[in-house]
Amino acid sequence: MRAKTVPHVEYEIFMHLLKHIDVSEVKENMVPPGDDVAEKRFSQGLESAAKLIHNLCVRRQHRLPKDHVDYADKE
Repeated sequence: MRAKTVPHVEYEIFMHLLKHIDVSEVKENMVPPGDDVAEKRFSQGLESAAKLIHNLCVRRQHRLPKDHVDYADKE
């Protein structure tokens, strides 16, 4: 699909980040083996970051082209 607006491009980039970016290398650098506290912090941070990116996507859905599969009317 052709890039029709800047929010359309932003949405597609954010969705790509959520679906395809592997953060295992970041985890390896931040969580020493056997460190349960660091493991829990990383998991919570990852969940929080994913929610932030998801919210960015949701806030752009009403600005997607109307024929986009993820288009949604503004609430």
